[in-house]
Amino acid sequence: MIRSMTAFGRHRALTERGDRDITAEIKSVNNRFLDCSVKLPRSYGYLEEKVKSYVSERGITRGKVDVYIGIDVIEETGVEVSLDRAAAESYIASLKALRDEFGLADDISVMSVAQNRDLFRTKRPEEDTERDWADVKAVLSVAIDRFIEAREREGAVLGRDIEGKIENIKAWAVKIAEISESNIARYPEKLEKRIKQLLSDFDVEIAEQRILTEAAVFADKASIDEELVRLNSHFEGFREILNSDENSGRKLDFLLQELNRETNTIASKSGDIEIARIVVDVKAELEKIREQIQNIE
Repeated sequence: MIRSMTAFGRHRALTERGDRDITAEIKSVNNRFLDCSVKLPRSYGYLEEKVKSYVSERGITRGKVDVYIGIDVIEETGVEVSLDRAAAESYIASLKALRDEFGLADDISVMSVAQNRDLFRTKRPEEDTERDWADVKAVLSVAIDRFIEAREREGAVLGRDIEGKIENIKAWAVKIAEISESNIARYPEKLEKRIKQLLSDFDVEIAEQRILTEAAVFADKASIDEELVRLNSHFEGFREILNSDENSGRKLDFLLQELNRETNTIASKSGDIEIARIVVDVKAELEKIREQIQNIE
């Protein structure tokens, strides 16, 4: 099953102890590689790498992924908050200098200074580290479950759309094959007629064997059998990848390049106006598929 790179997942829950209200959100858009950014409360910043590692462990391999973790403390125990005195002195001195230099109102107060959280140090018991991660992971896990489900739902829609476009191209390939076979079959007669018209004034006879030889050369140069065989092989490859459990975006992108290459070769070898028109339709459909593949993990 293919996955879209555009998705969103969210979950909110209290810890088992009832001391924290945790919210986890994860969203993503398409990106060539995995680019994961995490936003956490300042005092829980040490969990950032654990969150990133867990996102990768859950099989998320591509996309611009943004993770938000919100933690509201209902009851805090064992945490010590202390003042960074040196930082506070420097900060207050700077505020006074600002007041004096620009003649500002003197509204420096405990509460206004305390709004600068960088002036305080929060010390947490060592044993809380693993407990905090377990709490966050429990909520994040559910959010990622929903995120992956959303990716799979969107991926299923993309897969059906791509399969429909591939079926259109397969039908056009059949039409191209019919036109090509007809052109090659009618070429000896057309060649003979043209030569006779050109030489009618000179009363010159052309050997039938020479005409057949020229027709054979044309058939060899104009034959697109190999290209059509490879196209069918790539169609089958698309079907297998779309129905596999692996991340398939890069593989589909490679196969799409091969489809474009074979289509261009067919256009250059055939020299037929009707085939050229069909090739334009094929390339337009391939471009639509390319846009869809850009959003597949």
